[in-house]
Amino acid sequence: MTTFDDILEEAGKFGRFQKRIFALLCMASMPFAGVYVGVVFQGFTPDHWCHDPGLEQLRENCGLPLEKARRLILPLVNSSAGVLPSQCQRYDVDWNFTDLTCENLDRDITEAQRAAWPTTSCKNGWEYDYEGRESFVTEFDLVCTDAWLVDVLQAILGVGFLVGSVCIGFLADKFGRKVSFLVSNVLSALTGILVAISPNYISLVVFRALHGFGVKGGWMVAYVLITELVGVEYRRVVGVFFQMAFSCGIIVLPLVAYLIPNWRWIQVAFTLPYIIFMSYYWFVPESPRWLLSQNNSSKAVEITEALAKENKKTLSKNIKTLKDDAHSASGSFMDLIRTPNIRKYTLILSFNWFTSAVVYQGLIMRLGILGGNVYIDFLISGLVEFPAAFLILFTIERIGRRLPFATANIVSGAACLITAFIPESLLWLKTVMACVGRLGISMAFEIVMFVNTELYPTFIRNLGVSVCCTLCDIGGIVVPFLLYRLAVIWLELPLIIFGVLAVIAGGLVLLLPETKGVPLPETIDDIELPNSRLKNPKEISNSSYAQRNPITGVKSSSLRQIS
Repeated sequence: MTTFDDILEEAGKFGRFQKRIFALLCMASMPFAGVYVGVVFQGFTPDHWCHDPGLEQLRENCGLPLEKARRLILPLVNSSAGVLPSQCQRYDVDWNFTDLTCENLDRDITEAQRAAWPTTSCKNGWEYDYEGRESFVTEFDLVCTDAWLVDVLQAILGVGFLVGSVCIGFLADKFGRKVSFLVSNVLSALTGILVAISPNYISLVVFRALHGFGVKGGWMVAYVLITELVGVEYRRVVGVFFQMAFSCGIIVLPLVAYLIPNWRWIQVAFTLPYIIFMSYYWFVPESPRWLLSQNNSSKAVEITEALAKENKKTLSKNIKTLKDDAHSASGSFMDLIRTPNIRKYTLILSFNWFTSAVVYQGLIMRLGILGGNVYIDFLISGLVEFPAAFLILFTIERIGRRLPFATANIVSGAACLITAFIPESLLWLKTVMACVGRLGISMAFEIVMFVNTELYPTFIRNLGVSVCCTLCDIGGIVVPFLLYRLAVIWLELPLIIFGVLAVIAGGLVLLLPETKGVPLPETIDDIELPNSRLKNPKEISNSSYAQRNPITGVKSSSLRQIS
């Protein structure tokens, strides 16, 4: 029996055919960055203050400068940044019945006089310092008591990511990678346009959730498809570079936002690529591995022969005997928590997925509330992801997985904690440390994926990755509330939370085993009794973990002897 990996030995493990598909799918990875953290530009909150119709008339009649008008109507309040004019209250004064006129507007008003004036909420709406940019915050007045609705918009996108990952992942296993990828692109294109034309907040929430559903699921299917087309030794490399394509999207994003100041047109710019990706129907093949798992060997042979032809290779093996070499057994959720070591792996990896999402997304979204040049800050923040990818490729095969994984988390956490206490007068140092934090968490985010695949036995490997990865999307749901609400108390408080989470995650990674140079585990015995392969089979059969395979009911030690 000939397996697909046997055929790739002759057809080319990463030839011209795979490179072409890889390039196309990397392009599909780039716009995901805009959807993932585009809220920094689409949902920015500019400086704002209460609109006062009476004072507006007085300003027009007297030519009153804006800054002086704001000093007249806005009470001073204590905030995390000091004593500033209120953004959510104004003095409740009828300017038509005061003794202030155009002639005496320049006189000084004492604090005692101000204290005697009553205050009210912004019942007539707000004015915004647009700076030429419009967001859904300014359009739908999502400020003050309604500021939390911005958090909901980002959290609902995370809900869409979570549900889409599960549902489209299921469809990809049921109906194929190619069909699921194309369906997700149709859904992404349709819902992306609906987001751009949303007439009100409720419709924006609904369409944004559906948009997240399509985009994240399609991104994951593209990742799976390219890794199934290349040889085993190339999977890690293409996985890292596929995520680097996402980093390219991070770099392009501020340029797009700078050139397009309106949030609706930015959304259109994010959506256009998904319309183009529909054409991949004619350029991207189905996964031969999936076809073999569905007993469709004739179609798998056809695609494999096309692969060899484009790679200019000749197949000498009997390709007609191509069969699926995948294990037919599948696991259940209980297999992830039933035994001590696997339970430990599940808890540690889940916490790391959660932490990576919270810290990574939180550090990016934080750029939108710092008050600096968000375009330049965002660009610098994105550029540090490239050294992260090269550090991964340089270290994981030389040093191993565990030490770089733990170090990346701990360095990121320490950088976040240090950044929080650096004074604003040392802005350059604050920026450097923030970039170190981004570098570390970017490494951790990319490493956790393949470490996750290397720690579980074959029959629950995909399930283990899927379950642990859901904590990534849960982190995406939590982070906007964590960031924006805590920043109101103290701007640097989210950094403290990020730092603590990352340091704990790094410490927990040290409890995992090193997987460099270790064969992928096949059974629960390989996890619970790592030295069992060196034992006598009779000793193994007496092990409490070698009694029965939870799927087949056969002793797992016997399965290894049979294989």
